[in-house]
Amino acid sequence: ADRADYRPDSIAMSAIDLAWHLVGAEHRFLDAVISGAFDDSDTKRPASIVTPADVVARHSEQFAADMDRLKTLPGERLLRKVDFRGLFQLPALTYIQIAINHSVHHRGQLSMYLRPMGARVPSIYGESYDTRRDRP
Repeated sequence: ADRADYRPDSIAMSAIDLAWHLVGAEHRFLDAVISGAFDDSDTKRPASIVTPADVVARHSEQFAADMDRLKTLPGERLLRKVDFRGLFQLPALTYIQIAINHSVHHRGQLSMYLRPMGARVPSIYGESYDTRRDRP
């Protein structure tokens, strides 16, 4: 938490802003699938999100709510076209896969921040060096 402002380069997002980007984008994609349109409002981290724990809490609440809403969506709604910023129009269902790919990409980035920040790297896709070293 005390290194949340870490960034590996001057043009990179800080760790907390990257974590927020993950949470905000995931919600934006899922909300577009559910509502049929992308919300183009500001995506900056709200002033109320100050610590990594705040990011985690918001994600826990928001993701659960988004999943509850998604589960009630009639199947045919997943096939309707949704416009993405005038660049392309894809079936709503496609944006779920895009959200997953986007999250995997940025979670990989965020995991690369950990060691330079002095944190341990957790097992993500199997054992990490740190969890292997700790294994009896």
